[in-house]
Amino acid sequence: MTAPTPPGGRSRRRRPLDAEEKALWEHVTRSVTPIRPVKRTSLAPAEPPEPAADPAAEKPARAATSVAVVAKAPPKPPAPPPLAPLEPKLRRRLSRGAEVDARLDLHGMTQAAAHGRLIGFLRAAQGQGHGLVLVITGKGEAMSMLAGEGGRGVLRRLVPQWLGAPELRTIVLGFETAGRGHGGEGALYVRVRRLRGGRP
Repeated sequence: MTAPTPPGGRSRRRRPLDAEEKALWEHVTRSVTPIRPVKRTSLAPAEPPEPAADPAAEKPARAATSVAVVAKAPPKPPAPPPLAPLEPKLRRRLSRGAEVDARLDLHGMTQAAAHGRLIGFLRAAQGQGHGLVLVITGKGEAMSMLAGEGGRGVLRRLVPQWLGAPELRTIVLGFETAGRGHGGEGALYVRVRRLRGGRP
């Protein structure tokens, strides 16, 4: 311990503590609690500052979030015109023996041959300006329905389907069973759509 400074006097020189005094001083300092504890601050590594947002980099992101354009469905093609029946005046003329403009006989043909021949015949009839043609399919018998592709009964069933198909609607205006004088149930009157200015 150091000797106290006398009042009004000069401080004396500090003399070194002997071993006993040092031991006593260390004992006293261990039991004393400091009034203001020393704060031990650990230096934590500073976090790197976040990079500032680049406004130029945000522009592509905004462009990517543009509103998607909904593609419109293509318009549906117009429905083919409906088939028209024969006019009563024309039917009366046919029943009295009036002739058709042209006729096609499909007897003995296979389905494929008959279909191709029918389309070619109708296109030619339209090109020549015919208004009414006759297509002969044959009445068919009970056994001919099972005769395969060449059976006349098969053509009797298929020809009306072909005539009513959308792809022939630009040529065929209408059709119906022929009168007795032209083959009855084994033939069909086919009305051909006339061309106007080179188009049907």
